[in-house]
Amino acid sequence: MQKQSLGKSLMVAGLTAAALPAVAEQQYNLAPPVTEIARQIYDLHTLMLVICLVIFVAVFGVMFYSIYAHRKSKGAKSASFHESTTVEIIWTVIPFLIVIGMALPATKTVVAMKDTSNADLTIKAIGYQWKWGYEYLKGQGEGIAFTSTLTTPREQVRNEAAKGENYLLEVDNALVVPVNKKVRIVTTANDVIHAWMIPAFGVKQDAIPGFVRDTWFKAEQVGTYRGQCAELCGKDHAFMPIVVEVKSEEDYAKWVAEKQKELLAKADDPTKVWAAPDLVARGEKVYAANCAACHQASGKGITGAFPALDADNVVLGDKSDQIAILLNGKGAGMPAWKQLSDVEIASVITYTRAAWSNQGKGKDPVVQPADITASRK
Repeated sequence: MQKQSLGKSLMVAGLTAAALPAVAEQQYNLAPPVTEIARQIYDLHTLMLVICLVIFVAVFGVMFYSIYAHRKSKGAKSASFHESTTVEIIWTVIPFLIVIGMALPATKTVVAMKDTSNADLTIKAIGYQWKWGYEYLKGQGEGIAFTSTLTTPREQVRNEAAKGENYLLEVDNALVVPVNKKVRIVTTANDVIHAWMIPAFGVKQDAIPGFVRDTWFKAEQVGTYRGQCAELCGKDHAFMPIVVEVKSEEDYAKWVAEKQKELLAKADDPTKVWAAPDLVARGEKVYAANCAACHQASGKGITGAFPALDADNVVLGDKSDQIAILLNGKGAGMPAWKQLSDVEIASVITYTRAAWSNQGKGKDPVVQPADITASRK
């Protein structure tokens, strides 16, 4: 399961041309490193290129010289050194020494990449189709949790508007960390395999359902750093970017305080009885953020991939069936959405039962948060 070979580790330090913003200058080298690990990867990349260049020049130099100096027109005759012990030793020892010279610094870097001990901050990154969820598990900010979703307008994706500066690399909620602090990232996934990658940090770690992996970084410069999911994860794979804001310790402390107040203010009371119009309005927003990518804004779904919710028997049937699907998932295409609050799940179910052609046709048109709370038990 461990995919972090040196070659793949070197690749994470640079974004592909397709991943760059439309207005960005084309990059032909690795992203400028802002962590010690990324710097080591950059240096290894340069070292390997130099070694390969020296080998190329030496091998082809000898070959071209031999072709020129020992050609038939000059009367050259081939030497006879069949089964020469000296030649056998030379062409065995020299490549061995080259490999050792490359492996020693590479091994040191790979070992350092996996040392996640003594972290100042531990954050869990969960891959969803198609967004990222973050939970601050340990350190300053413990208890903060939110999702991070692409904010690039679909008009830009459809070429109906000019591309923005950070096209496909912008989100509503960036991951925020303090500068010069060791941050451990624990990765997992809710549905299929994703991968958390920030090139400037020299970090790429697969997020696998049912498994917990980890990696780390220690950013040395304040700024905003961008990456993407680096594991093919479905139709919207290209639309789940990663944005990390590195702040000074003072600014990070302010962000933590503000975020905690914001989350407290947004906390819903699951015992509250909501009016149907309020649930529908809330559910429309939840649906747009979490469901529309698969089931479409029209509720028609995608034939052969994601079922329609418009005129669907489950949506029009008993509420317990739809609640069970949202809490537990169904098959490979529908993951569990337990990470949503009881109010969010109740509101999105109520919305689907009142939207499109479903309005007034099914059973249980209104689902209250208390129904979700009871079903979780």
